[in-house]
Amino acid sequence: MHILVVDDEKLIRDVIKEYLLLDNFVVYEAENGEEAIQKVKNNTIDLVIMDIMMPKMDGYTACKEIKKIKDIPFILLSARSEEYDKLIGFDLGIDDYVTKPFSPKELVARVKAITKRKSNDKEIITLAGIKIDDLAHEVYIDDKLVLLTPKEYDLLKYLIKNKNIALTRENLLSSIWGYDFYGDDRTVDTHIKTLRARLGKYRNLIKTVRGMGYKIEYKEE
Repeated sequence: MHILVVDDEKLIRDVIKEYLLLDNFVVYEAENGEEAIQKVKNNTIDLVIMDIMMPKMDGYTACKEIKKIKDIPFILLSARSEEYDKLIGFDLGIDDYVTKPFSPKELVARVKAITKRKSNDKEIITLAGIKIDDLAHEVYIDDKLVLLTPKEYDLLKYLIKNKNIALTRENLLSSIWGYDFYGDDRTVDTHIKTLRARLGKYRNLIKTVRGMGYKIEYKEE
């Protein structure tokens, strides 16, 4: 597995690289967005870990340009934890957002979760006017294709497959992100907010379970 680490601070790159190498990942480095784009063009990159605030080209712009070349999984790094910054990243299709300072071990766990092989069980899942074509990895709302980020897709699929069951944030983090989450569980809240927006008139199917988490509430007519 080939990982590209992009950060203008060499110390941060060195620490991330050290921990990735311990798990036998092949690591490439870049110190700004422009260099990252060239690395992707010239090498086989399976996942990108990228800082947002960098000289020459910021992480958001670089992510957008790289995804025009290849749909590579992304983890964005930032010293900022505002919801607005996370929403920008998720709208670009990133898979995870890590706030500095962070645990290198946890970062590697997130990398493993993202790169973990997905289930071969493919199917058509429907609920109300929502259809998930798992083979094509597409979601349709009233037969119109709706573009979701990878995590929004996985979250919607999990909620629908567990409809009418109250799911804790911890359960959702473990099931969707695939690791023990020690940071801010508002990651789930942020994804739920964007997912509701994508669902349009079906947004209210996702209910908030106060003090616990979320569920899709739906009864067959």
